Amino acid sequence: MNYRLIAFVFGQISLIVGSLLCIPLFMALGYHEDTTVPGFGVTVAVAVVLGIAGLMCRPPKDKRDLRPSSGFAVCGLFWVYVALIGAMPFCISGRIPNYVDALFETISGFTTTGASILTEVESMPRSLLFWRALTQWIGGMGVLVFVIAILPGNDKMSTALLKAEIPGPQFGKLVSKLRFTTRILYAIYIVMTLVLVALLCICKMPVFDSFCHAFATASTGGFSVRNASIGAYNSASIDVVITIFMILFSVNFNIYYLILIGHVLKALKNSELIGMVTLYVVATAVIAINLGVGGNYDNAADAVRYSAFNAASVMTTTGFATTDFAAWPALSQAILLGLMCIGGSAGSTAGGLKMSRAIILAKSSSISVKRTLSPRSVYTLKMDGKALGEDTVRNVQTFFVLYILITVLSTMLVSFGNGSFKPDFTTNLSAVIACFNNVGPGIGAVGPASNFHSYGIFAKLVLSADMLLGRLEILPILLMFVPKSWKRF
Repeated sequence: MNYRLIAFVFGQISLIVGSLLCIPLFMALGYHEDTTVPGFGVTVAVAVVLGIAGLMCRPPKDKRDLRPSSGFAVCGLFWVYVALIGAMPFCISGRIPNYVDALFETISGFTTTGASILTEVESMPRSLLFWRALTQWIGGMGVLVFVIAILPGNDKMSTALLKAEIPGPQFGKLVSKLRFTTRILYAIYIVMTLVLVALLCICKMPVFDSFCHAFATASTGGFSVRNASIGAYNSASIDVVITIFMILFSVNFNIYYLILIGHVLKALKNSELIGMVTLYVVATAVIAINLGVGGNYDNAADAVRYSAFNAASVMTTTGFATTDFAAWPALSQAILLGLMCIGGSAGSTAGGLKMSRAIILAKSSSISVKRTLSPRSVYTLKMDGKALGEDTVRNVQTFFVLYILITVLSTMLVSFGNGSFKPDFTTNLSAVIACFNNVGPGIGAVGPASNFHSYGIFAKLVLSADMLLGRLEILPILLMFVPKSWKRF
């Protein structure tokens, strides 16, 4: 393995993380939060020292390439490293004294999961709440996307890293230079985030809250600065604005680029977009009817309002809540669990299996049935009018098998070592689904009205691993443990 290259990129990432940590550090100083200043100060110092040490290992220009498999493994290692550094302020400040809990909270932030162990969010210092929100915003588009967007680098190496980090069954550039692609993506991301901040302020949400919730919405992360999440504001206008933007941020960002360059019809005909909107509308309607029939709300307007918001929150894997949907009828909860698994679009900030994979799996299953009935016929699997290669279809099928296996294994593992906390099967399964799909709240004892603080250390480590596996779509984390991935190239 090219250790000098790895150390050099580690150095770049460390300095960027250190720079980002300066923002909450200055906030802590401004708000006179004496308990958090040392936490951020020490972490910034550690990040800067490690960053400088890494930059001193700068490799020659002809030694800056990564094989694809190495890129996947290195990407996973970088994310673990960033989480280890990012957890330090919570632990050093004493606000989350247990480092595993702090790591869980930080991984949940960077992976945009939104699962929390905090039982009293509103008592947290503002600097730490802002750091939680900022970890989600950076993790939403991708830590390495952010690094590549602001630093010059080797396009071949950057491609190897971004293939591992950008979600979806296929990877492609918007323009010829990868660095310009990342800048276009971040420009769209930043503008949409600022528009959301402005709209939330217009809806009379406090400025600090607006920024934190805009960061969490843009990343489809779901960390809130209120114990009752968005439900604390009890505002229909805020609900509508956040619902719209949760959906917008779960759409493939390539579609926005197509719209910007004038290919509006091509963008709107995207099969993944059509599938996602159709599924959301149908799910919202069924849940609203189920809630109305079940008498959960006094009028149809409330049933539609709460079903529309929470279905969008779950499907986009944001994880905000305006009510405790763990108390909804069984049919509504089952639909929400299904939406958690499918998730949003590839190339967006949403988690889950991804709508494009769900469509490919459905079409490939249909073709398999047709081939059984008519063996001599020739069928081609197409997406948006283009034939998909057998490798792409096979990769999607392999991903789905791994997805199911990890879900089953993780559900078994989180059932061990939880002390006096005895979660039932529904709680354990939904906890794994919520973390693996980067959703946040689950069903049962980990629903919107509760969180993950009652789980034991071992279970939290398993769920933390699930969050990383889900955000990086399995392979980068698995390849970290394959020796061939680390061979010298």
